[in-house]
This record gives sequence, C-alpha cells and structure tokens, in this order.
Amino acid sequence: VFAMSLDLLIGYTGLLSLGHAAFFGAGAYTIGILAKHYGVDSLIGLPLAVLVGVAIAAIFGPFVLRVTGAYFLMLTLALAQLLFGIAWFWRSMTGGDDGLAGLPRPTLPVGINLWDERAFYYFILAIAVLAAVTMFGLVNSAFGLALRGVRDNELRMASLGYNPWLLKYVVYVIAGGYAALAGALEAYYLGYVGTSVLSWTLSGEVIIMLILGGLGSLWGPAVGAAIVELLKFRISSETERWVLILGLIFILTVFVAPKGLTRLPGQLWARQRRRQVGAVASAD
Repeated sequence: VFAMSLDLLIGYTGLLSLGHAAFFGAGAYTIGILAKHYGVDSLIGLPLAVLVGVAIAAIFGPFVLRVTGAYFLMLTLALAQLLFGIAWFWRSMTGGDDGLAGLPRPTLPVGINLWDERAFYYFILAIAVLAAVTMFGLVNSAFGLALRGVRDNELRMASLGYNPWLLKYVVYVIAGGYAALAGALEAYYLGYVGTSVLSWTLSGEVIIMLILGGLGSLWGPAVGAAIVELLKFRISSETERWVLILGLIFILTVFVAPKGLTRLPGQLWARQRRRQVGAVASAD
C-alpha cells in the first residue's frame, strides 16, 4: 500500500518525492499516541491516522508544490526530516529514540480477536485489497488520465483548460492519506513505532521498490515491495551484508529491466516480435 501510494506521485504524476515516509510515519505515530496516551485501541484509530496523513499533506502541499524537479525532491525530504526531528525530541509524546512499544491491535465490534495471526492477516489483507481497488479506480478515472497528462506535458494540459497545480495538489493529499494508512497498519502489526518510520532511508527503500517492480502500473510497486521485503528478510537471515547484496540485485535489475520486472515479459515479447518482423522483411 505504501509503495502504490508513492507510485501515484512518481509513476502517474511525475513528482519524485524523497519524503513520503513523512506520511507513513505520521499514520504510525497516530496509532501509537492514541493508544499510549489516550487509550484508544478501537478501529477508530485507523481513519484518524488517515486524516492526519491527509492533513499534513494538505498543509505542506502548497509549499512543496511551488517548485519542481530536484527542488521538489529536497523539500519533500526536508518535510520528512522535520517530522523526524519532532518525533526525536518530543519524548514525552513520542518516546523519542525509544519509540512507543506495546501497542495493542484494534478491537473489532464483531468479537474477532486480532491477536490471532490468521485473523489479523485477513484483516490486513482486506484493507490492503480495498486500498488497491480504490487506487486502481482512481488512476483509471478521468482524474487519473489527467494526472498522466500532467506528467507527460504540463503546459499542454494547462492550454486545454486544466489546472496542473491543483491536480498535483489533490493527488499529493490523496497519496499522503494512503501512506498514512500503510503506516497505521505497520504500527498494528509490529506493536511498536519508532523514529525509523520517518527516516529518509525508508523513503529511499520504497523508491527502490517502485523501480524494481516498475513505475506507473500500481502492480509494479506491489511486486517490487514483495521482492524487497522477501529478499530483506531472507538474505538478512543468512548474512549481515544483506544491504550490499540487495544493492547489487537492484543495480542488475536496472540494467536488465530498466522499466521494472513486471514489464520485462512485455519488453521481451516486443523484442521477439520485432525480430520476427525483421526476419520476414529480410526474406521478402
């Protein structure tokens, strides 16, 4: 969900953000603070976490969207680092570098015990599927087509009567909400939230997921996220140098499949078709 939410910005709108962890961390900390300081362990924490992510994106959007390119990247990074600093120093609320531990999983009104791993799995799966379906509907709507237009030619979209800035602002806010949802689910899963959920390394890691899987498809980021997580847990159990190995795999993927692994079969098929057409033309 986190990777797909970032693809709304990078793959569909052309906004390269290096601070998407700001919304992920905001959602996670919302769950932690509500549970630790206000005793909120019901499902109400989930929509509240999304609202916090949306609110932060809505507040900071007008500032970061005033610039483009590398400047946009740096401002989004600065936003994440700002929230990281707040979480680090506001120890009374966030626990500082110790974080907030022992977070409960939400209590469902139907009597389902989410401490049961199977029940919790299906709970997370249902929310993830719902998030994915709504994102697919969004990118395939008229709004999603307009986002692609802004990505490909912003000036032309403006000449057609669209407001590119407003389109980017809306998708920035929406992406912030989805990222906060992912952060909230992460807090429920781990039962802990710390400053790492706001780090720039997490933002960089999710960009790697997008590049591995393929930008602009939503399926690509989902596949990339699965690959990175599986490799991370599998390789780290075998060696301490798992980051080096993951980096080498990433570099190899960029060379072999620059458009992502999910688009590699299509590229190979197109290449084979071109060879067949060339062979027929040569025979004629």
